[in-house]
This record gives sequence, C-alpha cells and structure tokens, in this order.
Amino acid sequence: MTVSNEVSVLDRLLTDGVLAAACPSRTVLDHVTSKWGVLLLVALSERTRRWGELRRIVEGISEKMLAQTLRTLEADGIVHREVTGSVPPRVDYSLTTRGSELVTRLLPLMEWIVDNADDIVARPLPQESTDA
Repeated sequence: MTVSNEVSVLDRLLTDGVLAAACPSRTVLDHVTSKWGVLLLVALSERTRRWGELRRIVEGISEKMLAQTLRTLEADGIVHREVTGSVPPRVDYSLTTRGSELVTRLLPLMEWIVDNADDIVARPLPQESTDA
C-alpha cells in the first residue's frame, strides 16, 4: 500500500473545514472563470490577437466588458498587453507564462463542455414541486 504525502486541492482550500469566503482563490476564480474571461483566454490560446480580433471572435462581448476583462486579466499577470508606437497605435494581447499554464488546464474543461453542451442544454429543466 502506498501512502501519498500530497495534500489534495480541497484540503489546500479548506480553512477550518470550510471553503472560506475570504480565500484569495475566490478572487482569482472569479476573474478567470467569468463568462468573458474564459472565452478570451480560449481566444488567446493559440496566438496573439488584436483588440478588434478579440471583439469579433468573442461574439456578444461589449467594448466595456472586453476592456474590463482584459484589464483584470492583465493585472492578474495572465494576459500581456503590448502597445506598438505606430499611428494608429497597435495593441496586441497575448498570454503570459502564467496565462499559458492556466489555459493548458482550462482547455480540457472547455473540451468537455463542447462535447456535452448540446445534450445538457437540450435536457428539459426539472419541474418545481407544487407541494407547499
């Protein structure tokens, strides 16, 4: 029998037996797993992209949410923003080393979602009980 000395992710997240509201992981989780955050990370997973490309690829994102999400991911050290001093200025977005590591873990989840989304969305919602 082999005994592992590794601490599970759950154990690392627990504080006094609870998933604490004040845990810093919640902030990062909120930034990374927001609807727009995930989609932008996937859009940047294969190459550097410009603002307009990201706006076109992530259909439905407003300019405000695109700017806000990119700023947040940049502040977290996940996305790199590079401005080229041309006229007009060129702004490119790419993943940092940390962002690439994150996307390596995120893409299998997205693959599972793509493989299962149609079936999940097609299922009828459970009926609420009318018992009072």
